[in-house]
Amino acid sequence: MLNEYAYCPRLAYLEWVQGEFEESADTLDGSLRHRTVDLETGSLPDPREQSNADAELRVLARSVLLSSEAHGLIARMDLVESAGDCVMPVDYKRGKTPDTPERSWEPDRVQLCAQGLILRDNGYKCHSGVIYYSGSKSRIEVDFDEALVGRTLELLADLRSVCASEVIPPPLAQSRKCEGCSLAGICLPDEVTLLAKMKDDADERRKTPVKELRRLVPSVCDLQPVYVLEQGASVSKKGDLLQVKKDGSVIQKVRLLTTSQLNVFGNVQVSTQLLRELGDRDVSVCYFTYGGWFAGMFSGMGHKNVELRRKQFALAEDPQWSLRQASQFVAGKIRNSRTLLRRNSSDPRKAVLTELSRLASRARVVESMDSLLGVEGAAARLYFSRFATMLKPRIGEAFDFRNRNRRPPKDPINALLSFVYGLLVKDINITLLSVGFDPMMGFLHRPRYGKPALALDLAEEFRPIVGDSVVLTLVNGGEVSSKDFIERGGALALTPHGRRKVIGAYERRLSTEVRHPVFGYSVSYRRVMEIQARLLARRIAGEIPEYLPIVTR
Repeated sequence: MLNEYAYCPRLAYLEWVQGEFEESADTLDGSLRHRTVDLETGSLPDPREQSNADAELRVLARSVLLSSEAHGLIARMDLVESAGDCVMPVDYKRGKTPDTPERSWEPDRVQLCAQGLILRDNGYKCHSGVIYYSGSKSRIEVDFDEALVGRTLELLADLRSVCASEVIPPPLAQSRKCEGCSLAGICLPDEVTLLAKMKDDADERRKTPVKELRRLVPSVCDLQPVYVLEQGASVSKKGDLLQVKKDGSVIQKVRLLTTSQLNVFGNVQVSTQLLRELGDRDVSVCYFTYGGWFAGMFSGMGHKNVELRRKQFALAEDPQWSLRQASQFVAGKIRNSRTLLRRNSSDPRKAVLTELSRLASRARVVESMDSLLGVEGAAARLYFSRFATMLKPRIGEAFDFRNRNRRPPKDPINALLSFVYGLLVKDINITLLSVGFDPMMGFLHRPRYGKPALALDLAEEFRPIVGDSVVLTLVNGGEVSSKDFIERGGALALTPHGRRKVIGAYERRLSTEVRHPVFGYSVSYRRVMEIQARLLARRIAGEIPEYLPIVTR
């Protein structure tokens, strides 16, 4: 971590304290180039025997793990060479020799010096080391002089102090380092810096023109979810493939490398070997009932960011903090409901739109949770009273909508809404876990009967722009018909064929790119979910003055 701290204190904190890590092309290439030196070969001689060694330069050992109690350091050294009675650590780097006076980067020199200090503390004579830049195939010798040793110990003390403070260092300001950092999408340096400087008033922030930020996060996710709806199917691991079988025949094959999550509906068996593999890859398995109710999930060891969960639980017990945060979720939902109604209604009554705007503003200034729930309920009743005006007439199809009903839904529109909302909560649940949250402890929804309260909180602002939008697309585009529903005891449910249609439309919506109203760049809705979850984490950490819900225009 000393190398990371010298490079960027925030990076070191994210990796060491919060347990974040993300592979990139650079990290994977570095691992590839380290294959030889990562194999443990040879051994270090006793320090007393080293004084009799010959002066010829030779490799003593590769991948050497040593520690120093005096300095509180531990390191795995790529190579240790000897020349006479002295030893030298050799550190492999994937890049080329930099054009600097020292012909090396400071983080690399500090890391190498720390290895030298460990060797000294273990009784070896060590006055210098070597950085090998594989990109230019050059060896750069670094002397462990008083200045470098002092700088190394200074950074070591600073690193310990920062980690103990439980306060994450601020992002680097417009640094080129961020552009090549694998954690840029987790750190969100430009986004956090912008929000930290903005006024505390949400309306003022929306009025502030923002220059488009650098898009350091990918606009879309290359990984894709897998859905298995065939009853009696089995899902197993076959080499590096996820394989789905039914009645002994393979009906689906997907590369594990490109799988983001596995979703199984009803009676589908998942093998232990596959579960273990998915757990190692941090790929969640989501279990739904046959009818589409999100029943639970399997994941790996979970995120290491205990710090975030401690703060989440502490703030959830603070009534005023919870109210202020919950009001942002509700206000975002109301504003997005208004936007969807304005865009799609055949009769967008001005009085209705004005009242929704008033309720959204009211949501942010209420003085109690009961008042906030009252505002939310009033907005929901008004919105759903006009929901039918967004539906195109379908001759011969029973797609009328009178009111919102659930558990069980009694008409096709409510059946679609309930199913899509379940998918949405599932995805946000996975996103929150990947960030380090406990999805069960919320601020608007209180924990009750195993309900994923925080996932329901964050889902609020996405219900209109993702969930309701998908339903409108399916109905108005004629993608679903009355044949895609079955009636059981007065309740309606989707058929397996109907569920496939809905899942397809839902995944298309998540892949749709939208211009972020605050940051200015375009990203997919799936990526927006992750950004919002990470901004919520930054709010909980106290890095930004307010959480800003995603509100489309």
